[in-house]
Amino acid sequence: MMQKIQFLTAGESHGKGLLGIIEGLPAGLEIDESFIAKQLIRRQQGYGRGKRMQIEKDHAEIYTGVRFGKSLGSPIGLILPNKDWENWQIKMSVEPIEEEVKTITLPRPGHADLAGIQKFGFQDIRNVLERSSARETAMRVALAAICRKLLESLNIHIASRIISIHDVIDNTIVPPELSMPELNTLVDKSPVRCLDSNAESNMISAIKKASDSGDSVGGVIQLMATGLPYGLGSYTHWQRKLHARISAVIMSINAFKGIEFGPAFEYGHRLGSETHDEIGWDGKNFSRYTNHAGGIEGGMSNAQPLDIRLVMKPIPTLIKPLRSVDIHTKEPKSAHKERTDSCAVPAASIVAEAMLAFALTDALLEKFGGDSMDQLTQHIRATGKW
Repeated sequence: MMQKIQFLTAGESHGKGLLGIIEGLPAGLEIDESFIAKQLIRRQQGYGRGKRMQIEKDHAEIYTGVRFGKSLGSPIGLILPNKDWENWQIKMSVEPIEEEVKTITLPRPGHADLAGIQKFGFQDIRNVLERSSARETAMRVALAAICRKLLESLNIHIASRIISIHDVIDNTIVPPELSMPELNTLVDKSPVRCLDSNAESNMISAIKKASDSGDSVGGVIQLMATGLPYGLGSYTHWQRKLHARISAVIMSINAFKGIEFGPAFEYGHRLGSETHDEIGWDGKNFSRYTNHAGGIEGGMSNAQPLDIRLVMKPIPTLIKPLRSVDIHTKEPKSAHKERTDSCAVPAASIVAEAMLAFALTDALLEKFGGDSMDQLTQHIRATGKW
């Protein structure tokens, strides 16, 4: 679904570290490790995170593709070491070892374990869970920070906030005068990234209650972007439709199970007159009285704010495991218990921002093109419409 940029990550949860490469970005983009580090720090926050986040102090080193603080137009490579590797050098050794390592044989319901061993023919679930772990998303956030810097240099901004965790809902409407950077600054101060202080307290209580009982909780995320011009994406081909491209990358995030643009799931209960956004003219530009479409019509951005809602299921690794079956003996037992979070919804919202940055950067480069940031800026200034 990506047309102009490609990215690749490698690495295991408890291996030496994570590697990442992104290609297709123009030359001349100013980027440094401190900007990437800010996004990695945001991903590590949030009430309900496990002890792993107390071990890792994520910092991605720019290894290739940047000189004197600017991109070269060549592939950019990042390296992000796992500090926890010190405790896993035998269990995750690259070389053959003589020591006996305990195998994991009890798949976790809701995880990649059982399907993964059936697919690859593994006898140890460790071979599956290391790569299927959400640890991999740290590198996605690091690579996407480069895309985010490109977008922000063009006045396109992404933000997110938590609408609900478990059965606690924050019904606050985001103030229209609040910019996306201001929204992120505000909600980043909350341990659950929500706007309402009462909802925040109740969300924390819900997470604590689940954790105390050995359980986990999911939630709903609102993801937004402003500054988009008309025409990102296209109605002419299925694989170029913007909402399809965004959905593809967003739904690749671990534990994400649903996505809607605007209040899409309400459309089935509404009339057409209550659903579509009427068009006005303010003397200078076309305007809308509502934004039910969530910023996308006909597979293209319509210059309105992008408004997306995402559903994340409760994490399947539970302190109090569910029923399972040993893959070798076929005996019924409790599922494997791995170190885990009781709630990762706030952290996942940062990963969602990252994936949206990939999709929007790709669509922007497809429409306007340019081998350098100067060329891209000139093309947008010449032909962009808002």
